[in-house]
Amino acid sequence: MSTLAPAARRRAPRMQGAATPWLFLAPALAAAVAFSLYPFANTVLLAFTDARTLTPGTFTGTDNFARMVEDHRFWLALRNGGLYVLGVVPPLVLLPRMSYLPVRLAAMEEQATAKAAEGAGHVRYTYRLRVSNTARRSLLEEWGRCRWVWNQCVAASKAAHRAREECGPARLDRMLTGWRRAKQWLRKGASVPQQQTVRDFAKSRAKALKDIRARLPVHRRAGMPRFKKRDHADPTLNYTRQGFRLKGGRLHLAGGITVRVVWSRDLPGDSSSVRIYRDALGHWYASFVVPAAVEPLPDTGRTIGVDWGVKEVATTTSDAHDLPHPQHGRRSAARLGKYQRMMARRRRPKGRAQSRGYRKAARLAAKLHKKVARQRQDTGRKWAKRVAADHDRIAVEDFKPKFLARSTVARKAADAAIGATRAALVEMGRKHGREVRLVHPGHTTMECASCGARTKHALPLSERTYACTACGAVSPRGKNSARVMLVRAGWTPDGVEGLRPSGPPARAAA
Repeated sequence: MSTLAPAARRRAPRMQGAATPWLFLAPALAAAVAFSLYPFANTVLLAFTDARTLTPGTFTGTDNFARMVEDHRFWLALRNGGLYVLGVVPPLVLLPRMSYLPVRLAAMEEQATAKAAEGAGHVRYTYRLRVSNTARRSLLEEWGRCRWVWNQCVAASKAAHRAREECGPARLDRMLTGWRRAKQWLRKGASVPQQQTVRDFAKSRAKALKDIRARLPVHRRAGMPRFKKRDHADPTLNYTRQGFRLKGGRLHLAGGITVRVVWSRDLPGDSSSVRIYRDALGHWYASFVVPAAVEPLPDTGRTIGVDWGVKEVATTTSDAHDLPHPQHGRRSAARLGKYQRMMARRRRPKGRAQSRGYRKAARLAAKLHKKVARQRQDTGRKWAKRVAADHDRIAVEDFKPKFLARSTVARKAADAAIGATRAALVEMGRKHGREVRLVHPGHTTMECASCGARTKHALPLSERTYACTACGAVSPRGKNSARVMLVRAGWTPDGVEGLRPSGPPARAAA
């Protein structure tokens, strides 16, 4: 029986195995020499302590090899073509893996590129569809099944609410499986758009419940999902990657539906999903979701602040980039009123089919609405493109124009399309690699951009000139607010030395 104490018995194995690493030193050096002859050894300097800390943007062949060997707990450093062993390298593990090292490196490079592209977000590319009578009939039948699924989800949600039960996506998926098992006409349709209908319903319901739990005012809450009527809801079908494919310039959808796409521009990448929908004019469109590509523009070294308004849609710190009110809706108001009066005269009582004259007038009104919307979008995107091309940093007022719909300038504010223009500016900044910061809009018209003093009372809309009583600075109201955006964003304009008044910090645009 051993007479060693317990502590000594525990130390004994370590003392016996202390020289174990030296036994592997000769094979490790042999593996090092063998690998130094490998082409990947002739790379640039790489020094690392943990391969897990490397970012995808810095991947090279050496980095990928470091990540691969880190899983087997041996450490390497490559310097000027020489291989230095920092730990014990089992040669029987290293040498067999070198045979497929180039394939492994190529795969990891592709994963790194895909991950870097995903960081830029996703965008939609929309194309017009040429739909045959057979395809139109099939799409409408598919929409009828999806609309039925949506209405069943609404009914199930209401029943669960009365019974105080949960009604999440998992439960709705199980219900969809039961509906398809019980109804043969529902099984004739593809399962992908029906599943996406359930997902869209669950997302809409979750948003409404979130607003209720947050105790938002009723006018700011997202409403609960409602029933969709056949004559009032336009068809919308969503397909994931498993539900569609592009072949020969045509779009093949699940269920044997084939439509021809009008390729007005090239699709920049592989699409992860597609939305098929019909607008008020009866035109069909396909909206593809693809990874957003960054197209950097040359640096200009200039900075701009943007303040939103009604008289001028955008007032900036640069006079050359102010956006006056385009008044697209006002110029089309006379014709729109004419078409709406035609509809009013030809409208039939409820329950009777509308006449051909009514449908013609309704189509003319919808066509004019579409034209005005496209004019507003075109004006906003062209202006945003010019601002992003001429400035590296853009400070934008994080303005929510929804409250203007209940004001005396509701019509003019809606015609200005402030929300669409703001979204276009943020998107152009992201697309061209510009830094865009969204500034909190509170008290921007009451602060002085020169000294940071704030007036005691809000300025009336009729007062268009800002005069600071503290420093005596006088400037147009919109121009002063645009300079306040720069100060709050941390980009102090000329003439202000390191001044940044207290207030909510600016947040980066998504």
